[in-house]
This record gives sequence, structure tokens and C-alpha cells, in this order.
Amino acid sequence: MHTFMDAKLMAKLLRQALAERSVELSHSDCLELVARQFGLANWNILSARIDDLATGDGPLPKGWIRSGKSPSFYRTGVDTALGAAWLESRPEYAASIREDDYCTVMQTVDAAAYRGQRLQLSAQLKVERAVSGATIWFRIDGPMGSLRFENLERYEKGGPVVGSTDWMQRAIVLDVPDEATTLNFGFYLKAGGKCWARGFALERVDDTVPLNTPDDAALPRPTNLDFVQLA
Repeated sequence: MHTFMDAKLMAKLLRQALAERSVELSHSDCLELVARQFGLANWNILSARIDDLATGDGPLPKGWIRSGKSPSFYRTGVDTALGAAWLESRPEYAASIREDDYCTVMQTVDAAAYRGQRLQLSAQLKVERAVSGATIWFRIDGPMGSLRFENLERYEKGGPVVGSTDWMQRAIVLDVPDEATTLNFGFYLKAGGKCWARGFALERVDDTVPLNTPDDAALPRPTNLDFVQLA
């Protein structure tokens, strides 16, 4: 049984069969017809899917999706030997990828069972040639939008993993408000490079574990308004 990876062969056989019946179509026309047979609008879409598979862009684990600002600039997949999902910038888009482009592998969970709890999201990250770094992120949404968010980018220690490193542990701690509707979390890669993530855990922790929320960094009163004191 043919799959879409056999599309070019199928187009060739179709053209031959039609020619035997005195129907002349170009190879390009036959490619378009084969794309329609697979339920796609045109050959360009089918060709992109073939290229994705040929370059190692595979399916994500169940429950996870790919998103972000520029997902088309990146490949995703799973390394079963490492028990990890991975993200990699596509070399053919190297000239187009900017520092603020990113792709994320993420999932969304119903918040009902976690309301009123303090949760820790943790995972291990590994990177290769990560220009702007890779990090985990955690966002809690409510009926009107985001309630809590952290991606560790404001941290020098324990923040995004940059360059080429072996596995490094990262964690985020947030309180889940009573009005929370969904928990959203994952990992992302900014700009170029490759990253792997494994060992994700979302677990309840007690109140002695410090928060990562911006509220935790709030000053008790207006401070240093004349800029005299230095950091």
C-alpha cells in the first residue's frame, strides 16, 4: 500500500496509465492529483510534509503540541533512547531566524484539580549551539486571560540554558488561584540551535518552597527613587 512518501512514484505511474488511454498530463499535473488523493489542497503542502519526514521531523508525544511565534522555522521530534522530546532550528531558515523567534512544545491541563495549591513544574534541559537559549515555562490562565506566568528569562542563575551543555535541571513554582481555568506549560527554544527536554513533573509543594512569581520580587515600598543606590 502506498503512502504519501511514494507520491512522486504514484504521479509517474498515474501519468503512464493516463498516456496509455491517450490522456496527456504533465508530471506536475499528476503530482497535484496525487496530493488531492491524500486530501490535501496542492502539491506544495504534500511536498512540505514529505520534507518534514525526510529531515527527521516526527510526531510529538501524545498530549503535547507544537506552538510558538515561528514554529515553521523549527523541527520537533522524540529521542526514545534519551526519553526526551527535542526542538531544532531548521538550517535552511538560518538567515531568516531572529533572536526573538521561538518554537515551543507544550500542553494544556484543566486547572480544577489544582486550584489553591502551590505547584512546581520541573524538567531537565540539554542544548547544542543554543544561540538565545532554551527554557521551561509555566502559565496559569483564568476566564479573562493570564493570571500567572514564568519562563525564567529574568534569572541569571537557574535561567535559560545557552550554548552547548549536558542535562541541567530547571524548576518553576507558582500558586494556582481559585479562578484558574487551565495550566499551560512546556519548553521552548529561541533563535537557533537544538534542545532536548525530559523528566517533566508537575507536583504540589508546600508553602516553604519560594515562588517564582513577579509578586515575590515586589518591593514593600517605593525605593531608591533618586537612583543614588547602585545594585
